[in-house]
Amino acid sequence: MMRRVLLVSVVSVRLVAFAACQRQPPRVRMATTTSVENSGLLAATLPAFEQSSQITVEVLPVGSGQAMNLLKRGEVAVGLTHDPAAEAAALAAGVITGYRKIMFNDFVVVGPPDDPADIAHASNAVDAFARIAASNSPFASRGDSSGTFAREQELWTLAKRRPSASNLLDTGQGMGGTLRVANERSAYTLTDRATFEQFRSSLRLAPLCEGGTELLNTYAIFVRTGLQGDQRANAEALTQWFADGDGRQRVADFVAHGQHVFGIWPTGTPRNSPTDRPPLELAHVR
Repeated sequence: MMRRVLLVSVVSVRLVAFAACQRQPPRVRMATTTSVENSGLLAATLPAFEQSSQITVEVLPVGSGQAMNLLKRGEVAVGLTHDPAAEAAALAAGVITGYRKIMFNDFVVVGPPDDPADIAHASNAVDAFARIAASNSPFASRGDSSGTFAREQELWTLAKRRPSASNLLDTGQGMGGTLRVANERSAYTLTDRATFEQFRSSLRLAPLCEGGTELLNTYAIFVRTGLQGDQRANAEALTQWFADGDGRQRVADFVAHGQHVFGIWPTGTPRNSPTDRPPLELAHVR
């Protein structure tokens, strides 16, 4: 009888040890935009977080709108997006919390070097969009629920005109894919600077309109409301690393095509609202 009890105890200990060995390492799922992923930023920075925290980050690159839907459905714990309107709606609906701006850069209107719409002489981005529509030049549009597409729509609205259906190339792709389509079709497109610089060497496109408040591009990080226990701790560890930890300097140090393409959010500057902006003198990387 004693031997049987001892045998059961030994087996129990071994089963517990086996279960511990099989336990998955801590992880956190983050939805981010394809532009952030295409820029190469996460590939350059996240390994440092994973090494220091022992938390694995699973990245789902989608449009900003899709990222919000993933958060709403509880499929991810963290979001990193650049769509202030969508972020404001998610905050108002109680979908996200812990909102903080962490970095910024700018959008750029790029196109064929011969610039048939003459947007290089436009007074601002709205004028550039009006010129593109008036010239019947092709324009490659993301056509998705991304922050870039949302900004494109704002600019068409402000320009009070749009390209004809035959000149609007709806790619339904991420930023990298849309840049390739624009390149192949000698079309204009709106891109974040970081992704453009990452792909620039393989493109014939030129940056033709840049600068101005209409092209300011801000990025925020936040967590899904209602997280508990380890899931919440892991999510907050990641957002804290980017917002106030070692991630800040790693973002500042990141370069694409030899350019520093993200500015870190200035210390002491309001950052908890989608409408917050960096000081005007810092509003553009270039």
